[in-house]
Amino acid sequence: MPSTDRLLSALEDSRYRFGHDEAARIRRLLDRVRAVRIDDTASLFRLHEVLLVLRAFPASATVLRATRQLLDTFVERVDRLRKIGADLDDLDPLEVSGIAGTVMQDAIGFDLARWLIRRMPGKVEIAWDDFDNERAMGAVWPLFLPLLNEDAMVEADIPWRKWLETAQGTKRISPSWLIDRFSGLPCSSIEKARLYETLRMPVRWRLENSRVSRTRNSRPVRTVFYHQQPLLTRQDVSLAEELSHRPPTLTPLSIAEGTAIIDLIREVMLVRYRELYGTTLGDPRSVVRADVGRGVSIYLWGLPADRRLPLRAYVAGLTLKNGTPINYIEGIGLFEWMEIGFNTFYTYRGGEVAWIFAQVLRCLCRHMRTTCISMYPYQLGHQNEEAIQSGAFWFYRKLGFRPGRPELLHLVEREEQRITKDRSYRTPPRTLKRIAEGYAFYEVPGSKVGLWDRFSTRNIGLRVNRKMAAQYQGDMVRFTKAAGQRLARLLHMRVPEKSDPTYPAFRDFAMVASLIPDLPTWTAREQIDFQNLITAKVAANEMGYLHRLQKHDRLRAAMLTLGSPAG
Repeated sequence: MPSTDRLLSALEDSRYRFGHDEAARIRRLLDRVRAVRIDDTASLFRLHEVLLVLRAFPASATVLRATRQLLDTFVERVDRLRKIGADLDDLDPLEVSGIAGTVMQDAIGFDLARWLIRRMPGKVEIAWDDFDNERAMGAVWPLFLPLLNEDAMVEADIPWRKWLETAQGTKRISPSWLIDRFSGLPCSSIEKARLYETLRMPVRWRLENSRVSRTRNSRPVRTVFYHQQPLLTRQDVSLAEELSHRPPTLTPLSIAEGTAIIDLIREVMLVRYRELYGTTLGDPRSVVRADVGRGVSIYLWGLPADRRLPLRAYVAGLTLKNGTPINYIEGIGLFEWMEIGFNTFYTYRGGEVAWIFAQVLRCLCRHMRTTCISMYPYQLGHQNEEAIQSGAFWFYRKLGFRPGRPELLHLVEREEQRITKDRSYRTPPRTLKRIAEGYAFYEVPGSKVGLWDRFSTRNIGLRVNRKMAAQYQGDMVRFTKAAGQRLARLLHMRVPEKSDPTYPAFRDFAMVASLIPDLPTWTAREQIDFQNLITAKVAANEMGYLHRLQKHDRLRAAMLTLGSPAG
């Protein structure tokens, strides 16, 4: 094995080993790495990832200091490879993207594109060589470019770039002028985003040695947790025990601190080619932090009122380990039920994932008052080959999750019997894919098991659409007007004006309420509480809405019925 390979292998073998002797050994290896020239992208990537782990899980202060120095100058290694003609395209795929000194390209959404241009001025450009969506340009650009239709409606070979450069008065390559035009459109933020995203306009940005890159994207912390003992494994973690502990303290952040965290999660996701609804659109005013020990801080936040979901309450989050981002979180709740998304970045999947997952659940259950947790099929392996290969379902199963569908539970129990009889047995990928077709559930001890197994807000949406089709010939305007008038009459209130911030929530709940036949028999208190829910949906903090939902037993029973399949 070449000496560079031996050195990298030694570092990789040591990254999750701790103790005084191991720390000294890692420090010597890092000193050797400093003098090594790397001539291929595969080795460069290996070094990069092991340094990221050592930064998040340091064995000593000297290891952390040496690791940071190597990462701060890592861009020089990338620049050297570029100069000797190495193919840096190997650093483009999702699994390896975001290294300092590289260039990234993606067709990102409007809100993220606007943020990126402000975050990295002068480093973002339209990737014209990959932009050929002429139909969308012809439909949208006439909103900003006078007389473009004279060309776009009838001519071929339209010089789109020339039109844009002429209108903005310069040949600058930044898309900032175009983004500003979208920002000024007289429509809602949601409509602006939807219109922009029809373009699928690719933008390219240069990371250089920016702290936006994965290489340098960490935050200083007051106290570093140095690992001197073996890491906690899944076998060390009891989810029931962790959830029985005193709930973590959730500390609200100032708007400035919250803005910094929302900027951080956008950076984190951007360089990994990920764009999640709640990570792009997080509300800085809603950010809370929990310090749960072992150098782990968990941040959670909600959405601004004008970007919230119609019925469910949304929470997104981020985990920092010694100031390094290691995963992102998504929790979507209704009453006491919550769907969770939990994704630890590939680099850190050897590092106390089960314990950190348990702390995330502690925080979410505290924040959302959740007692029933459901896991997305995608997390388990549905249309997710990576999760199938890693056996993700068994990770959650051994923490106490169970399939919600009886036939899948039977299949899992059969597999467990096979494993008990033969410890060398491994569940075939085909079986794992079958198991991953349904949600998995975990109920907090003391809560009713199975109540939410068949529930889906999609079922409610489909029932609403079925009613619209049957009674209003698919006319949404007529349907919403009639549903709104009925609900206003029952609740003894006026239909809000469309300019009223509560109107979207009122409209959505009115359509759902049209499916609740016994609504007229509700008590006055139940009807008033229902009306207050609509107002709470657009209040400053959506958690107040969720907590009010959990107290409305009559609405909960109706929604459970509507969200479960007939029969």
